[in-house]
Amino acid sequence: MKPILAIVAAALLSRSASARLPQFLDVTPALAQAAWHERGGPERRGDWSGEVPVYEKFELLVDLEASFDNPYDPAQVDLSAEFTSPGGKVITIWGFYNPSSWAAQWMVRFAPTEEGRWSYVLKVRDRAGAAESPRGQFTAAPNRRHGFVRIADNQRYLQYSDGTSFYGVGLWYNDEYHQFGRGAITQEGLDQLKSRGCNFISFYATGLETRGTGLGRYDQDLAGRLDQIFQWCEDRDLHISWNLAFHSFLSEAVWGGGNARYRNNPYRTIAAAKDWFGSDDVWSYQQRLYRYVIARWGYSRALFLWFIVDEINGTEGWEEGGAEQAEQWCRRMNNFFHEHDPYGRPSTGTQSGGVDQWWPAGYRIFDVAAREIYEAQGHPMPRGGKPDLLNDNPLRASYLNYARQTAALWSGFQKPAIIGECGWDHAYYEPSTPGYAAMYHNALWASLASGACATPFWWAYSPYVNDAVLTGQLRAFAQFVGEVDFAGHDWTPAEVTLSAGDGWAMKSDDLIFGWVANPMTGVARESLTISGLDDGQYQVRLYRTWRGVYLDPIDAAAVGGKLTVKIPELAARSGHAQNMGDDVALRITPAASRPHGGR
Repeated sequence: MKPILAIVAAALLSRSASARLPQFLDVTPALAQAAWHERGGPERRGDWSGEVPVYEKFELLVDLEASFDNPYDPAQVDLSAEFTSPGGKVITIWGFYNPSSWAAQWMVRFAPTEEGRWSYVLKVRDRAGAAESPRGQFTAAPNRRHGFVRIADNQRYLQYSDGTSFYGVGLWYNDEYHQFGRGAITQEGLDQLKSRGCNFISFYATGLETRGTGLGRYDQDLAGRLDQIFQWCEDRDLHISWNLAFHSFLSEAVWGGGNARYRNNPYRTIAAAKDWFGSDDVWSYQQRLYRYVIARWGYSRALFLWFIVDEINGTEGWEEGGAEQAEQWCRRMNNFFHEHDPYGRPSTGTQSGGVDQWWPAGYRIFDVAAREIYEAQGHPMPRGGKPDLLNDNPLRASYLNYARQTAALWSGFQKPAIIGECGWDHAYYEPSTPGYAAMYHNALWASLASGACATPFWWAYSPYVNDAVLTGQLRAFAQFVGEVDFAGHDWTPAEVTLSAGDGWAMKSDDLIFGWVANPMTGVARESLTISGLDDGQYQVRLYRTWRGVYLDPIDAAAVGGKLTVKIPELAARSGHAQNMGDDVALRITPAASRPHGGR
């Protein structure tokens, strides 16, 4: 590859001087440039034959001449690259404008998905015509990482490119980035989440288009901040659910207060809030924006979910423009990302978390069915301020909400299911109280056992809730789900009964996992029965969910399609406290398949 690519073909010189064609002045792999700087050598030097691990960023720094007024408008200047895999597949990747360097203000970012020798050619088009670079090459080397997250083959869970299961463990962690260097997301915060067993965060970002930039131009301070967050997450193997259209930015008065920010949205200059979803002018700018988003951050293996819209019903576009118009926009967005995201990430979107916000049309549109739950907004929960722990237990009311809503998503839409937003202080217990911690704990396990493909997306990582949610229970949960091959099997709900209490489970050919609870009197000495099994011998492992340890295996037989075990009572041992507690998770394998029950 020639790193200096001056392209002025003789055939093009016949054009008039007034229609000067675009040209590439230099195309340099960022890794090569960094290596040359480290050696103290010149920035541009000969062929580069380095390696990039599969699924990692291969970045080209591009210096080009072209005619345009707005570098973010592909109708004026359109940069792209065609990458050809070792197997011959051609992938088109958009380039993007990034004025962080005077030497090369354009970039192309790509992550190879196949080991071996790749080639690429850059193309640019402006008002005067088009140009093409000589072909470059690089080698994609093996990588210990698993790749990009997508819908699993069983259509119920998620998996990486190499087939390894991905079960999401995380919560909302919003940046609230307003000034350079002052975002809420920190490396220390990400380290804490990682140490607790988390593998993803979800956030909404301040819009790249502001009153300052105007429509069709993107704030590079905000874009640079997103570069930083993506790099931090890649370094830690953390994944990102990116909420693209946050309801507050699209609303003027529906819920008021901080939920009404459309007055500062530059789209206000071309459309009223009620027309935002249906305006063709808005959609033309949106396509350009999301093209830029895919071009700049679509390469990243950290990005695992396009969270298209959050609480769509909290906007004038829904309330006044109408649900039909808003849902048509959802289809447009879903189709746009399906067509243009080269890595095939799934999409999702939500209404708000009240009991009446059940959104079948939305669950059918998006790849992942996401239902929010804010229990104080009409869901069954105790009405009084003093709990009746026997007859109207708040913890039982809460986990029944999560289990039933998750099960309804699973059975109703035949796709991965999540609780897309929940928690905060819209519940019976307030944050940092023991009841709140228990409520969060139960939401994790009830959702898992009812078929969710990720933990409930709790709102939100901050000092207000951290004492309750960032405890060892997340580590214990992550350990349990890390031993289940969600992607490698077909799953169906299993019938679970507890002599006193509640339970749920999922079963495949060689594994049943589930959870049972009794917040009134605990689960010790209760009888647990799983129905619908083939007769034969099984091994039952009970998992202490707060402590993160298994009890000794129990051998049991299924007779007449039912397997029953008695949950033991634990007593103090050698001066150490032992208590079975209010809940326990379970893992059951047929005797013949025990060596293959995990991953």
